[in-house]
Amino acid sequence: MNLPTPLPQRLARRTDLVKRLRKLVDDGGLIHRDEDLVVYECDGLSAYRQAPLAVALPTSAQQVCDILRTCGDLDIPIVPWGAGTGLSGGALPLADGIVLSLARMNRILHVDIDDRAVTVEPGVTNISVTHAVTGHGFYYAPDPSSQIACTIGGNIAENSGGVHCLKYGTTTNNLLGLQLVMADGHIVDIGSAAMERAGYDLLALFTGSEGLLGIITQATLRILPKPQSARALMAAFDTIAAAGGAVADIIGAGIIPAGMEIMDRLSIEAVEQFLGCGYPLGVESLLLVEVDGPEAEVDAQIAAVQDLVRAAGCTEIRQADSPEERQRLWAGRKAAFPAMGRLSPDYYCMDGTIPRGRLPEVLERTSVLSEAYGLRVANVFHAGDGNLHPLVLYDSNAEGELERAEELGAEILKLCVEVGGVLSGEHGIGVEKRDLMPCQLSDDDLDLQEELKRAFDPGLLLNPGKVYPALRTCAEGRMHVHGGRLPFPDLERF
Repeated sequence: MNLPTPLPQRLARRTDLVKRLRKLVDDGGLIHRDEDLVVYECDGLSAYRQAPLAVALPTSAQQVCDILRTCGDLDIPIVPWGAGTGLSGGALPLADGIVLSLARMNRILHVDIDDRAVTVEPGVTNISVTHAVTGHGFYYAPDPSSQIACTIGGNIAENSGGVHCLKYGTTTNNLLGLQLVMADGHIVDIGSAAMERAGYDLLALFTGSEGLLGIITQATLRILPKPQSARALMAAFDTIAAAGGAVADIIGAGIIPAGMEIMDRLSIEAVEQFLGCGYPLGVESLLLVEVDGPEAEVDAQIAAVQDLVRAAGCTEIRQADSPEERQRLWAGRKAAFPAMGRLSPDYYCMDGTIPRGRLPEVLERTSVLSEAYGLRVANVFHAGDGNLHPLVLYDSNAEGELERAEELGAEILKLCVEVGGVLSGEHGIGVEKRDLMPCQLSDDDLDLQEELKRAFDPGLLLNPGKVYPALRTCAEGRMHVHGGRLPFPDLERF
């Protein structure tokens, strides 16, 4: 077992690294003072923090190549970084490694309306893609809640989704091509704006690979024409299980909404206090449904959805009669995460996916787990594709509550796997779910994935310590996200 690098040796290593990196990046492209590194100590999973040796901010693919080759020569790990909005610890730095921030590579390189494609650098924010093409009547479909801040590079690394992924797919369904810098510093291009491609589907392999196989330096994205019509409704229910049943009924009727989301009572109250978007108080759950397409089709489908939610036992229906009202309904859902600050000092955001038909069962069992652990759980999720985001509310200043929140989170994720689901829908594995991977995958499955990792990164320098568990045993109780296991031996916990 490797021990943590002693501080004097670490500082000497940083001095050598900084000297070499200064020759590769532009002014302002290198951060190495301790007080400046604080910003990069964690991503959205802020309970775990660790400062890197340095942060490099390249402005071109060639600079990325040079940095990777230099780090390879010095045997220094590299953690790719987008906007730091990830929620699985996927961008958690290493004490003996660098953070490679792509934030300054933020140009929209080409807009091709004829081929319905946009080529961007990885630091471009998600919402900026839509802004670049909205004047042409187009938009970019994946819309995670953090879309005003999260970057395309990070979206690809985690295969992000959003409220409209039910009909239009996650990032992988809207990605046409990538330019990548491999671990040895070579640049490769995979995919293209063409609809078909020859050879192995490497584009799918790299999407959702969490920075373990290569560094994204360009992406070609599919854009879609804005639908002719879009309408949304909100239905209130006396139980969250009834709302989950309505979801199954809608999909079973052959209707594929553009988006379909559920919020429980805790989430509704938090959002209303935070944003005041007109959600009814005193109800146990809300179902938000949006349908889009040709106007006649939308009229027929919205009427059918109303009939189905009534049959499922809804107590109130409210339809958005204007684009402004529709946006207001969705604004509340997208503000659910920050709104939790109204209810609790801290929350732990989970991300598991289950078969839609098991929604009522899983929600009921989650409620039982919440009572058993003595922690409230606010449920907000992409109901249409079964991607759950239970928010475990806790107080990090109360002794033992963070550990209890982790234990509860692990039980919820294991429940997802038990009913035929998976550990992540869009947030990735990172370090958060790393030690739960054996709950879902066999040793043979993990061996094959690790062989692929070594094929692309023989030195294991790209984002090491993420995704693959240190021990091949499904974690019991709390996840032991790090637990002193390498390569995070000197990790600080908050």
